[in-house]
Amino acid sequence: MKKLSLEELKRPSLEEYKEVRKIPVVLILDNIRSGLNVGSIFRTADAFKIEKIYLVGITTRPPHREILKTAIGADQAVDWEYQESIVSLAKKLKAEAYELIGIEQTDQSVMLNDFQIDINKKYALIFGNEVGGISDDALEELDTVIEVPQHGTKHSLNVSVCAGLLIWHFYCGFTLKA
Repeated sequence: MKKLSLEELKRPSLEEYKEVRKIPVVLILDNIRSGLNVGSIFRTADAFKIEKIYLVGITTRPPHREILKTAIGADQAVDWEYQESIVSLAKKLKAEAYELIGIEQTDQSVMLNDFQIDINKKYALIFGNEVGGISDDALEELDTVIEVPQHGTKHSLNVSVCAGLLIWHFYCGFTLKA
């Protein structure tokens, strides 16, 4: 057994990646404080062909040293846009036929393992602040809420880890059903 070299991995160039067909999923980062978390989410979004990332409110934006440290250039590959207001962004995406899904623990959450992806839909996944979760304004705009089942002593996952789980779930849902 040997590790594969970068050449053997055959990754697309930045220009080639920009032309690759993405899965119809956008991510909304609602007031994420940590640039390290944001950079990590960019890197995972790059790996699984996420359409776009929206950075909302106080979310750290490129170029920021913490984002650069964990994104390792993925912030150049993944399309992104800053929006000040989660409500106006939610309304814009709904008008573009995206289903808005919050990732949060609520009294109406659907467990991730029970959520069925419809490959004929477009999805916007909203991830909230590291301490307070999704803002109340964002909760009012949601079509669905997904919760990641957890069985340990802590009440939540790191937002970048949570995003990785959701991105993988949606990537598999679109690529395995297509």
